Amino acid sequence: MTQQIVSETYQGQFGEFTIDKSDRLGVIIYRTGLAIAALSFAIGSTLVLSNPHPGVFPALTPLFFCFCGALGVSLLTIHIYLAVLHRVLQIFWAIGTIAAVAIALSNSTPLAVTVYEHPITLLGVGFIFAALTGIYFKEAFCFNRFETKFLTPLVPILLLGHLSGILPLQWEQIMLGTWAVLFVIFAIRKAVQPIPPDIGDKSVFAYLKTQKTATVDSQ
Repeated sequence: MTQQIVSETYQGQFGEFTIDKSDRLGVIIYRTGLAIAALSFAIGSTLVLSNPHPGVFPALTPLFFCFCGALGVSLLTIHIYLAVLHRVLQIFWAIGTIAAVAIALSNSTPLAVTVYEHPITLLGVGFIFAALTGIYFKEAFCFNRFETKFLTPLVPILLLGHLSGILPLQWEQIMLGTWAVLFVIFAIRKAVQPIPPDIGDKSVFAYLKTQKTATVDSQ
């Protein structure tokens, strides 16, 4: 016999709201995207750090685009009260992904090699990681997670350090390894977190939507 999931009613800041099956599915998709992105990133980082032989670099390209696709799914299903911020993160992801595709198609060398040897490419591809950092920041702010508190500054410091050429290779390797480990920890902790907190206060979303509609109607 299949067990039906009963909708639950909560008291929000602007009234009662209900969490239904579709809300829960959205959170599951969001977390699954994060898990796939974290796993892809961890595998790629492990390949680079444990065996920095040129033979591993072609394998990084499909891993990177798997990471990008999963991150894009998470950005579609994440719950963020500020709609403008949500849209900005999605735009960042789109810019970075388009740049990565263009770089991969226009160079005969593997994408990872091109980006590493030509840090200027981070001005395009780096938008993907800016979007990811936005997720880290949101999770640190909303849930006070220790790993995302470290990841929020770690990612831009590593990327900007490589772009400017001021970070020694050893420090870049340490930071990349730390990033991969903390990303996996983050994804695992999200998987076991209760679902309702990830949905948030739906009465706030309803209120903001009403305010936006009222503003448009008054113009």
